[in-house]
Amino acid sequence: MHLTYPAVLSVLLFCTGLYGVLARRNAILVLMSVELMLNAVNLNLVAFDVWLSKAAEETLHSGQALTLFTIAIAAAEIGIGLAIVLAVHRNRGTSDIDKLRDTAEGPDDDGPDDDGPGTGTPAAGPAAEKAEATA
Repeated sequence: MHLTYPAVLSVLLFCTGLYGVLARRNAILVLMSVELMLNAVNLNLVAFDVWLSKAAEETLHSGQALTLFTIAIAAAEIGIGLAIVLAVHRNRGTSDIDKLRDTAEGPDDDGPDDDGPGTGTPAAGPAAEKAEATA
């Protein structure tokens, strides 16, 4: 078998996964697209390992070992990712990526502690907090 068949299939799988990551709004579908991209890389690793093992007499099968490592890491990533998505869905009621914001951000309301332009002191915004933290 030629190397081009699995390489072309790997490119198609990777491009499909990349499109899914960039175009989807649902977090679960984004995780599935990332998994598709990792499987494309795994297919490439195994194909090149088989292709290179035909040329060398003593082979280490490092491509297949890296594939097993990648599968283990991908399983852990999907497990943790799904747990995070489910926790966010329970708290926020949606898994739409565009509607999710950083949990550290709060609403931009003017409270009594806010130093506005009428108090005579400059407003302490995120840039001032960052400069104060680095100083």
